[in-house]
Formats: sequence, C-alpha cells, structure tokens
Amino acid sequence: MVVLRMRVSVALPTEDCQTPTDAAEMRDALLTPIRRFPWATNVTLYGCLFAGGDFVHQRFSRKEQVDWSHTRNVAVVAFTFHGNFNFFWMRFLERRFPGNALRTVLQKLLLDQTVAAPLAISAFYTGVSFMEGRDEILLDWKEKFLNTYKTGLMYWPFMQFLNFALVPPLLRTVFTGCCGFIWATFLCFSHQSGDGTMTAALDWIRGVEREPEQQISGKKRDE
Repeated sequence: MVVLRMRVSVALPTEDCQTPTDAAEMRDALLTPIRRFPWATNVTLYGCLFAGGDFVHQRFSRKEQVDWSHTRNVAVVAFTFHGNFNFFWMRFLERRFPGNALRTVLQKLLLDQTVAAPLAISAFYTGVSFMEGRDEILLDWKEKFLNTYKTGLMYWPFMQFLNFALVPPLLRTVFTGCCGFIWATFLCFSHQSGDGTMTAALDWIRGVEREPEQQISGKKRDE
C-alpha cells in the first residue's frame, strides 16, 4: 500500500499584522491635508470649532430658534483673527523656543498667557461687538475683560502646557481649536448674558436664575 501525503499550507491573513499598517495609513490620510496645506487646514478647523462653541451655547440656552447671525459673527471673528493669529503665533513660539523641554515649555506658556491670551480675549469682545454694529464696541471689553482673563487662567495654562509639551507643532493650532470649542461656548455666554466669571457660567449651566449687572448694562446698550 502506498500512502500519499500532501502537505497543504494555507496562508490566512492575520488582523494583528494588518492593524498597524491600517492605522498608519489612516493617520497619514488625516495628516496629509495638514502637511500639504497647514495654514488653510488649521485655520479652517479652528474657525469651525470656535463657531461651534456659539451654537452649543445657544442650544444650552434653550432658545427656540438659533440666532445664526450671531454664529456668523463669531465665525467671522474666529476665521479672520483667532485662527490666523493662533497659527502664526504657534509658529513663532516654536521657532523662538524650539523643543519641548520643561524650561522651553514654560517660556512658551508664559508668553502665551501674557501676550496672546489678552489679545485674543480683546479681539473677541470688540470684534463681535463691531460685527453686531454696536455704537460702543468697547463696552463689553471694559466690563468683562478682566473677569474673563482671570477665568482663562484657570483653564488655558493647563491646556497649553499639554499643547507645548505633547502635541507636534503641526497640530498645535488644531489642538488649540479643540480647547477653544469649550472656551468659545463660555465667551459667547459671557458676551450675551454673563460677566466673564466662572461663577456666572456655572449658574447658567445649572439653570440658576441670576440678576447680574450685565442685565443693567444690556438695557443701557438697548437704550
């Protein structure tokens, strides 16, 4: 009796071997537009996220209809100033203080909070007021800037520390835009009915009725 033995080898694809490749391809697909068009991509994402903050604020405010004109005004300010300023500011900081050593990160953080943060807050209040056609575009800035800046110091230093320490320079404006989504929600609340303080924002989130001085100033603006 002759027994024939056939050895059959079947090569089965393994998901484990494909996963790293697929993940790398997906990552490259997402990063390719940013690498090819860093300015346009970063500014566009930042502006959309910032404008989205106003939309979220309006939805949480339980308005019957969304005031798209206000969202448009916020978007214009975000696209024309905040997105562009943040992109070139991040580029300047990285060229002036390259790397992510602790001392370098702290230097960037100090400059960011003493130069960029006040300028960005001022541009928001004055820019949106200008877009709304108010007679006194500096009124909100005068009343709310200091409170808003103090509130920002409870949020932005931690976010920007992570940004400068862990995020690649190519993605720092996008990361700032993601953080700015939450910040824009707070700014839009402060601009319309708040006073720039965290207390007022927390009361608004909890649905607590308040009678801040901002209502009085708002009546003065209407008059």
